[in-house]
Amino acid sequence: MTAPYEPDRRAKFDPYSPREIAELVENVGIVKARLPLLQLAMLGMLAGAFIGLGALYFTLVTSDATLGFAAARVLGGVAFSLGLLLVVVAGAELFTGNNLLAMAWAEGKVSTPEVLHNWTVVCFANFVGAAGLAALVFFSGHLGMNGGAVANQAVRIAAAKVTMPAAEMFFRSVLCNILVCMAIWMAFAGRSVIDKAIAIVFPISAFVAAGFEHSIANMYFIPLAMLQQAAAPVAVPGADLIDTARMLRNLGIVIAGNIVGGSVLVALVYHVIYRRGGPAPSRSDSDRQHG
Repeated sequence: MTAPYEPDRRAKFDPYSPREIAELVENVGIVKARLPLLQLAMLGMLAGAFIGLGALYFTLVTSDATLGFAAARVLGGVAFSLGLLLVVVAGAELFTGNNLLAMAWAEGKVSTPEVLHNWTVVCFANFVGAAGLAALVFFSGHLGMNGGAVANQAVRIAAAKVTMPAAEMFFRSVLCNILVCMAIWMAFAGRSVIDKAIAIVFPISAFVAAGFEHSIANMYFIPLAMLQQAAAPVAVPGADLIDTARMLRNLGIVIAGNIVGGSVLVALVYHVIYRRGGPAPSRSDSDRQHG
């Protein structure tokens, strides 16, 4: 029997349509909301570490003072895309991507407690994975590369984040997760790793180049800078303001903005366009992917 999304007239390499993506996202949301706790937590820790690896790559690239402003931001953004590529292709549970669960919630396929449980567990696990990677990176001596320029850049990035005005932080985080969730949305269209990579790199590099705020990336950037400042303080503007209280302030605001950007401005918008009052999901959950 021909599968619902693979009619005979369609070649295997053709992308899924936006309407088909909406159904896929909804079905994946149902599965994600009901993952066993241990599996959810472990996949969440992986995602935090994966995003941390992308942040590490970004810091390394942008520590090169010979690059111009635009070149450093764009190349750094492309490097950061490694994080979401690992999440989508290798498989992991990322809080910002899981904001798309709002589609299944809006359709009544998952309950509010199920969504909140998923977000809470995944967000905390992401923090463990990202902060854990930050500790590994710090103790590896990686920050000493380029004559200490990598350490300087790591602290400079974190200082900019903790000293940012609240309103600016919030709106940057809204914009960030619009692009992150659109990257994941478009990755659902692809049938190969190459398709997914192309779908991911442009939106992710755009949000990074533009300086938008990603909560999980900040769970790597700020703890890493805190470790550096505790061991060998770096004299950059705002470095003395990097502390736990300001980290929690940043994460609280950025998480809220990420939820608005991903859940409201992507998931619920597409729900209204493609799924509201539409047919019940029919695609098998076996094709799900983590993101």
